Amino acid sequence: MSGITIVGSGRYLPGKPYTNQDLARVMDTSDEWIRQRTGIEQRHYCPEGQGASDLAVPAARLALESAGRTEADIDYIIFNTMTPDHILPGSGPLLGAKLGCPGTPALDVRSQCAAMIYSFQLADALLKTDGIRSILIVGAEAHAGFMPWRNWNALDGLEPVSADDYQRSTLHRGFAVIFGDGAGALLVERSSTPGTGLLSLDLHSDGRYSDELRIPAGFRRRPYATSELVEDAEFIPRMNGREVFRHAVSKLPQTVRAACERAGVGLDEVDWFIAHQANDRINRVVRERLGVPPEKVPSNIRSYGNTSGATIPILVDEMRRDGRLRAGQLVCFLALGAGLHWGAAVMRI
Repeated sequence: MSGITIVGSGRYLPGKPYTNQDLARVMDTSDEWIRQRTGIEQRHYCPEGQGASDLAVPAARLALESAGRTEADIDYIIFNTMTPDHILPGSGPLLGAKLGCPGTPALDVRSQCAAMIYSFQLADALLKTDGIRSILIVGAEAHAGFMPWRNWNALDGLEPVSADDYQRSTLHRGFAVIFGDGAGALLVERSSTPGTGLLSLDLHSDGRYSDELRIPAGFRRRPYATSELVEDAEFIPRMNGREVFRHAVSKLPQTVRAACERAGVGLDEVDWFIAHQANDRINRVVRERLGVPPEKVPSNIRSYGNTSGATIPILVDEMRRDGRLRAGQLVCFLALGAGLHWGAAVMRI
């Protein structure tokens, strides 16, 4: 398989970073507790009144600028998010309008943390369509909306937290300490250099494990939004951390090996294993099971937390801009997320 390659990238993180000590104001946790379990030291949150499409705009513009393209060059938008601006419409068309390219077809992808791997496959197929030359792939998340604390002034240290809020937040700390907000964008086009581009994919989904990571709220209820839903915090994710960890450290090494085998490359030939930044412990165990050196598995989770669909494009942009990711290198992307969805993609940059 030959196909898409990355020609531009950009990232955007909203507002100031919130440290682990900040989170300790509103729940029973500590810097040491969070770092030991996740590797995270800080994260950003989307401000009130902004959504995923707003975060995506500056990231997309930076991606276009780095590629030497303009909004008029975008032929298709693939928008990855599990925290859309609205239940409907999707965030993709909102981004198109905000960028100044209304009418551009836009597709929202709901494969959560694994969405970027799925987007590579979609973009590869779309670029074989007449008239499509440049595709903007965006990952953007506004997780702040399902954080369990109700008083953001308490998080900022401006007001004391109530005992009820402290207890409520502590009940959900296992997921609350992990997620952060941000956006990453990649502009992809058909590779013109022989031997470069997308070389292989290995993708999977299995709904049997959907209960391990899900948000209970939805259209199974009539009406789908009630005061009881809010009181019972059914809009907050439920995560079985032990099971998600177990699935990740078993499935990710398997999918990486399968993708590399399909591409006809050995693990030792891969320059970078760019993994979804879910949890530093997960990525460390995956690396150890693959037997690859730590310097080939870059990480930025300590600075941003888990930005779900945005982690891979944010990391790619960092690496392109600081010179680590260069033309001709062989990269394996890997991710697992709610669904469960998981997979790997091998690309010669």
